[in-house]
Amino acid sequence: MMVVVVENAPPRLRGRLAVWLVEVRAGVYVGQYSRRTRERIWAEVQAAIGDGNGVIAWTAQTDIGYAFDTCGRNRRMPVDLDGLPLVAFHPDETPL
Repeated sequence: MMVVVVENAPPRLRGRLAVWLVEVRAGVYVGQYSRRTRERIWAEVQAAIGDGNGVIAWTAQTDIGYAFDTCGRNRRMPVDLDGLPLVAFHPDETPL
């Protein structure tokens, strides 16, 4: 299974995702595809995300049972801590 979540995505990308996946909530898409198809869908998201951001999570043979990746401008970035994927929060770049 895989889940793709996009924020501030162009309408063309959202329509393209809806062709491949089921949109269960605004910007949240789920489906089950092979690794090759998942990578192709994610490549399209990365190419078309523009000023938005996205995250993909999928079932994987790891200790925690899943893997994930992000793209676009986002305060949350994946980091690896001794094989355990965690999420680091970067400070907001806008001054107060």
